[in-house]
Amino acid sequence: MQEKSENYKIQLIKALGEVIKSKRKKLNKSMYLISAECSMSKSTWREAELGVCKDINLSTIWKIADGLEISPSELIKEVEKKLDKDFVIE
Repeated sequence: MQEKSENYKIQLIKALGEVIKSKRKKLNKSMYLISAECSMSKSTWREAELGVCKDINLSTIWKIADGLEISPSELIKEVEKKLDKDFVIE
């Protein structure tokens, strides 16, 4: 059961990373620039964008959304679109 839950979390974080990267590229900004603009370390931004962070907290999502010039809810909606419609974390 634990393994299944971890797989869902990995899918979620990977989807978030794909959305972050896509949105950043549309803004034509480097990771260095965008992370500096939203007062976040480049390494934290990089981990989120690559989908390699262990987990991510709400304040980090808020900063990322701010850097991407979108609302946190819009960021979450974009992640939802990337996942299967039946996606759940068990």
